[in-house]
Amino acid sequence: MTNTDQELNELVEPKSVRFDEVLELESSGRLDGYTLVYETYGTLNHDRSNALLVCHALSGDHHVAGRYDNSGKTNGWWHHLIGPGKPIDTNQFFIVCSNNIGGCSGSTGPSSVNPATGEPYGTEFPIVTVKDWVYTQTKLSDYLGIAQWAAVIGGSLGGMQAMQWSISYPDRLRHCLLIACAPKLNAQNIGFNDVARQAIRTDPDFHDGNYYQHQSAPARGMRVARMIGHITYLSEDMMGQKFGRNLRKKAKFDYEFTPEFEVESYLRYQGDAFINKFDANTYLLMTKALDYFDPAADTGDDLVKAFEPMKADFLVVSFSSDWRFTPERSREIVRALQSNKLNVSYAEVTSPQGHDSFLLKIDDYTRVIRSYLNRIAREPRPCSDLLDKGEQNV
Repeated sequence: MTNTDQELNELVEPKSVRFDEVLELESSGRLDGYTLVYETYGTLNHDRSNALLVCHALSGDHHVAGRYDNSGKTNGWWHHLIGPGKPIDTNQFFIVCSNNIGGCSGSTGPSSVNPATGEPYGTEFPIVTVKDWVYTQTKLSDYLGIAQWAAVIGGSLGGMQAMQWSISYPDRLRHCLLIACAPKLNAQNIGFNDVARQAIRTDPDFHDGNYYQHQSAPARGMRVARMIGHITYLSEDMMGQKFGRNLRKKAKFDYEFTPEFEVESYLRYQGDAFINKFDANTYLLMTKALDYFDPAADTGDDLVKAFEPMKADFLVVSFSSDWRFTPERSREIVRALQSNKLNVSYAEVTSPQGHDSFLLKIDDYTRVIRSYLNRIAREPRPCSDLLDKGEQNV
C-alpha cells in the first residue's frame, strides 16, 4: 500500500434492482423478469462521465471491493485495486460491479424461486451466455443513468464480457481493459471445463440439478471441480515453488490414499472452502458460458472482422506464466485490434503466479492499471448527447 492508498472508509452493502421484462436469451430460453445485485464505489459526477464497469470472472460476484464488516474476511476480490488512491481510484471514478444472471450471489439464478412453480429453478434455469450478461448490464446502466462508461474492465471471463461490450455496444464505452483473457477457449480449456462439470453431474447428490429439495448438495463433485480448476489457475513454477514434493508434516510416505503431499492438502482445502460459497448449477452455467464465447463464430473465424464494430481504446494485459490464457492469446487480440486501426496498449507482465495473477497485487501489473486509468481521468469530458440521457439513480 502506498502513502496515497486508503481503504474505503465506509462498509459497503449490495443493492438490487428488479427488471420486470421478458428476457429473451441467446440460447432461445427466456426469463419472465430478473433481479440484478450490484455494488457501487465512489461518486458519480454531474455529467455521469466517470463511471467504470467491472465484470467478474467465473467464481467472482458483485463484491469487487470494500468490506461488509471489520473482520478482515469480507474484502472484495479486487480490494487491493479499488479504493481511494488505489489503481482504480474511487476519488476519480464511480465503479459498478453486478452479479451476473445465473449466479448465486443474489442475482436471478438456478437457486432462485421460479415463479411458475414456486420451487428453485434448478435445471429449469436456461443456459446463459456472455452476450446475455452484457445485455442485462446495459439495463443496469440505464437504471443508473449511465449512457456511456468511461471504461469497461474485466479479467478472464470478465475480460470476455468487456470484449463483448465493445462489439455489441461500441458507443457505450470509451475504453476497454482486457486482462488475462482470450477471444475463445481452446480445446484443452473446454476439456478441463467438461471434466469439472462431469464431476458435479455424476455426484449422487446432484439429483439432476434439483438438489435444493434434498438434504445435501453435490459437495464431492464441487470439491473435485474446484480442485481441477485451481490447478489450471496456477503455473507449474508457482506450484513447484510453493509445494514441490514436500510431504505434509511427515518425513516419509505412509503408502496410503490420504493427503500426504502438501499440494494434495492445499487442493483439498481449496475444494472444501468452495463448497460453502458457490452453487453447483451456477458453476455448470458459468463454465458453459466460457465454452460458448466466440465473437468470431459468425465471421468465419475472422477475429479482425468480428472486431470491426469496435470504437473504444484498449488496454490488453497478459501474464507470462498464464498457461490457461497464454500471452499469445492476448497478442492475437492485439493484432486484431491493430488491424482495425484502434488505439491499443499492451503489457505482458512477468509473473510466476499463473492465471490467478489478475487477482493478485503484483507491482508491475498495478502500475500498468494505475497509469492507464490516470490517463482516462485526465481526458477531457466527452460532449455527447449520450450523456444527457437517463437519471442519476444510484
